[in-house]
Amino acid sequence: MRLLPALLLAACLPLAQAAEYVIDPTHTYASFEIDHLGFSTQRGQFNRSSGIVEFDPESKTGRIDISIETASLDTGFALRDDVLRGDDWFKAKDYPYIFFRSQKLIFTEEKLSAVEGDLVMLGEMRPMRLEISRFKCGLNLASRKRSCGADALGVLRRSAFGLSNGLPFIGDEVRLRIQVEAYLP
Repeated sequence: MRLLPALLLAACLPLAQAAEYVIDPTHTYASFEIDHLGFSTQRGQFNRSSGIVEFDPESKTGRIDISIETASLDTGFALRDDVLRGDDWFKAKDYPYIFFRSQKLIFTEEKLSAVEGDLVMLGEMRPMRLEISRFKCGLNLASRKRSCGADALGVLRRSAFGLSNGLPFIGDEVRLRIQVEAYLP
């Protein structure tokens, strides 16, 4: 209990300089949503990711690099997962990672509102904008470490990456959501 006042005080102190945070794979997930035959929205996620979040609150600059392991795809149905990881879809053996690399952080007033960058999937690189609905840096009271976290949403056309299977029955538009937490090492 003696530690609590010190932790609360540290949580209120602003970050004074740029810092590089390492993504925590146990609290970071990339998930997706896609239309299935017009009847439903199918969802899945990638269970393993890594990367960094660099942020300088004074200059409102930084970068976000995320690597998503393609073979960690999980829709909750093993047979479908095997097909999606295979040669007709994500080709996980040939392309083991999907990458997002930021180019620009966008602020609305004092709040981070979007990140523009590039998504690399199946050897194709396309621009991508992620809208940020939540972004926070500070002291994580559970881990007692400085951390940054965000909820992001972007939309892509899978056909732009060569994933044209099942069109038009399976949607071309994919909503990509990334929930990330990163800690100072």
